[in-house]
Amino acid sequence: MNIKQYLDSTYLKTAKQAGITEKENILIAQEFIQEAIEEHFKLIMIRPNRVSLAKKMIVEANSILEIGTVIDFPEGKSSIEEKLKEAVQAIQDGADDLDFVCNYEAFKNGDADLVKEEILRGTQLGLANNKVVKWIIEVAALSEKEIIQLSSLIKNVIVSNFEQELFSKVFVKSSTGFYSTENNLPNGATVPAIKMMLENASPLPVKAAGGVRTYEEAVAMIQLGVKRIGTSGAKKIANGQNSTNEY
Repeated sequence: MNIKQYLDSTYLKTAKQAGITEKENILIAQEFIQEAIEEHFKLIMIRPNRVSLAKKMIVEANSILEIGTVIDFPEGKSSIEEKLKEAVQAIQDGADDLDFVCNYEAFKNGDADLVKEEILRGTQLGLANNKVVKWIIEVAALSEKEIIQLSSLIKNVIVSNFEQELFSKVFVKSSTGFYSTENNLPNGATVPAIKMMLENASPLPVKAAGGVRTYEEAVAMIQLGVKRIGTSGAKKIANGQNSTNEY
């Protein structure tokens, strides 16, 4: 099975997080972009401040690689207006996919109306500009009940407010890869979490992000019904090797 068109090759570390200089971090981002071009992956997922760099490299390579970026990453606590402002800039810089971090803390604290509003307005902005929109729910921060409820909430907002032919452009995504868990519990996609998302987000597609480190795990996720997989080890996974990367 050729899984490359399911893979969003991902590099989202800041220089501080990677423990390197900004110049070194730009070089790593360039390497990820170049690899994604050469390997014919679906998409390169990078920080907003790297979108214009990716666009330049892709145009120069005459590649069809798509660009994804993250909005309000990784905590999702910013106001709706701040989220939209960041998304508008990413669109102007050339992003194809906008991966918003849902305000899952607000959801956990009972403010479902705020979450519904940001999902509606963020999705409206993305779809109006012909972009793919993904909502990251951060499964490691949620109980099973909350995963089910938040996946259902996103589905209901989209199904109630948009035409059916647009559903395939709005994903529910599992994780940022940056959430800190206790006792070494996984902070990315797990099979139980993905199953709950698939069952409760349908007809919206699901993206498994983080936690997929082998070709076999990727195929298993695809067979469950996942449409995209986010990983920083895309080349190794696609070539049947094991990724030792955190995400």
